[in-house]
Amino acid sequence: MKRFLPLALLGGVLPNTVYAEALNGANTAWILTATALVLFMTLPGLSLFYAGLVRSKNVLSVLMQCFAIACIASILWLMFGYSLAFAEGNSWIGDFSKAFLYGINAETLSGDIPEPLFFIFQMTFAVITPALIVGAFAERMKFSSMLLFSAAWLILVYAPVCHWVWGGGWLQQMGLLDFAGGTVVHVTAGVGALVAAMVIGNRRGYPRTPMPPHNLTMTVTGAGMLWVGWFGFNGGSALAANGDAAMAMLVTHISAAAGSLAWMTIEWLRHGKPSVLGIVTGMVAGLGTITPASGFVGPGGALVIGLVAGVVCFYATQWIKRKLLIDDSLDVFPVHGVGGIIGTLLAGVFASQELGVFSGWGYADGIETMAAQVWVQLVGVAATFIYTAVVSFILLKIVSKLTGGIRVSDEEEVEGLDIVLHEEMGYKL
Repeated sequence: MKRFLPLALLGGVLPNTVYAEALNGANTAWILTATALVLFMTLPGLSLFYAGLVRSKNVLSVLMQCFAIACIASILWLMFGYSLAFAEGNSWIGDFSKAFLYGINAETLSGDIPEPLFFIFQMTFAVITPALIVGAFAERMKFSSMLLFSAAWLILVYAPVCHWVWGGGWLQQMGLLDFAGGTVVHVTAGVGALVAAMVIGNRRGYPRTPMPPHNLTMTVTGAGMLWVGWFGFNGGSALAANGDAAMAMLVTHISAAAGSLAWMTIEWLRHGKPSVLGIVTGMVAGLGTITPASGFVGPGGALVIGLVAGVVCFYATQWIKRKLLIDDSLDVFPVHGVGGIIGTLLAGVFASQELGVFSGWGYADGIETMAAQVWVQLVGVAATFIYTAVVSFILLKIVSKLTGGIRVSDEEEVEGLDIVLHEEMGYKL
């Protein structure tokens, strides 16, 4: 059963609010597996992907940031993050009735799986979303500032938007299609990253000084882990071991492959050679872009979405970095933010009630239904974008006041964050 239904079929409630009569062992086993896969995306997938992209003097700082965020996000999710996202509350935010999992035990069901399992599955999403933002301010943010910002951002940005879309909030009531996190994960992370990059400023020497990745082998290793883990991310969002999960995994793979090839081809035509960095970045663009649509489109729609992702996200990266000169260090906004926006909008275009090889190209109910759904998708994207941008900006300013500035000094930046902030080195060769 899908977490969301197309607008024409809307009228029920989310599986996580439907209490089944008995636990389903097959569904439980699959979501247990999917939960491990999604955590695998952050630790070690995203960590290695990001660590290879920075300079060698900052490799440990990125690994440390991802690891620390995984820890603090998990505790905050237990304390009240989950409750704010999924407790009843109102159209804007949940209440505290499920804080510290109050009233929930091993026998409590969410749909036909244990609610503690639903809790930890959603926790892995809450872990990776603020971790994605790390790529925007890599190599120059204080560790203390990063911790404070990430913690506050999780509670004040991620949890409310999650409630809007997945917890019974106003966007869910409108019928927004976001199967696995186009708005909740990728738009919020992308916009938060863009705002952070603009507030903290460019790295010293950017764009005059070349700052190439120090270890692309590490990056490709992390990319492969992300690709595998994404099957749990999207396939697990079906919350069942069924055909919806299988189709979500299939379209996820198709979009990733198409995004990789599209990005690689553009680089090949423009620069004469395809790059390893390009093909793995195109893969991430394809994965992020299919995420909101993964439960609603067939392979045909996924192929188009992946190709569009590779092309649009490539040019968005060039525009952000070379035209606007914004040092979003590891391309979080042009890949995740832009990809999340595109995927959320195209979910309304390609959503189909019959998902097969030659179906899944659009609503069977006609252009009027499609137009209405695209409008809902646009409202969801705009609301998420504006809310995330405003709150992220305010949080960064507050954190800067509390920590005496969110950025390390020029001298510390030149020396590298590994030594300055952690008194350790990634390599001793």
